[in-house]
Amino acid sequence: MEELHIEPADVVSRLTAFIRQAVEDFRREGVVVGLSGGIDSAVVTALAVRALGAERVLGLILPERDSAPESKRLARELARSLGIRYRTVGLTLPLALLGVYRQVPLWLVPGRGLKAKAVLHYYRQFRETLPEGETPFSAVMLGTRGLSGPWLNQTVAYHRVKVRLRMTVLYYYAERFNLLVAGTANRTELATGFFVKYGDAAADIAPLAHLYKTQVRALARYLNVPEPIIARPPSPDLLPGLTDELAIGLDYTTLDRVLWRLEQGVDAEVVAAELGLSPEQVRYVQILTERARQLLAPPLRVC
Repeated sequence: MEELHIEPADVVSRLTAFIRQAVEDFRREGVVVGLSGGIDSAVVTALAVRALGAERVLGLILPERDSAPESKRLARELARSLGIRYRTVGLTLPLALLGVYRQVPLWLVPGRGLKAKAVLHYYRQFRETLPEGETPFSAVMLGTRGLSGPWLNQTVAYHRVKVRLRMTVLYYYAERFNLLVAGTANRTELATGFFVKYGDAAADIAPLAHLYKTQVRALARYLNVPEPIIARPPSPDLLPGLTDELAIGLDYTTLDRVLWRLEQGVDAEVVAAELGLSPEQVRYVQILTERARQLLAPPLRVC
């Protein structure tokens, strides 16, 4: 994958200077990062420590009822290994008070393993109702009109409100301690719409926004991010059993190689031939990028 090769030392040097300058320009004391137990937040936190020192980085661990237990454990281990301050702020109670957990009957299913099976069963059933070339993820990116399925709107609201609540808490602590919110979204997620508008795409600085997921992995190894975090299947950690690659429908390595070629202006059929994919798979990625641009656009205004 020569096209995705980076020089980690150069990238780290550039990003630490970027973080340091941003904190200075915004007259803040440091940064706050949401620690998810995943690779993106681990890389951003490690970069922030190199840029500012551990004492100027605050990590927030934001579990809720559907979070995987290992998410909190890995996040704590990372924070301790880097020597940063961290706090755990549970989101279960505010989500329950909002009535979120009543929207999807997962609460009727005992045990995380059975919940994961129920989520995957629902996901597959919904996918069977969609037109060819659509996934549940792509189908609901811009709205659900014309789609059908039990608890469809409730499920969309169920997972997106969690992401937005995470960001609300991050900004609360950022303003309380005069910190910048360091976002963890990477180029692959932003290009394909794998984010929640006004949720994980919202931040003061976005150090990884120019790096594909494959490149973030390379950076993680250079920064000595713990192997259990690097090897862990990426997941939004919103519904048991649901991973990034399952939702998107392609593995990140393939997705990044397709994105890179499309961004270089390579024709879709040529991309498919080069990577051994079907034209439909490449067209699917094009659809994601088109819809992502709409999600990233500012609010519509009267001209």
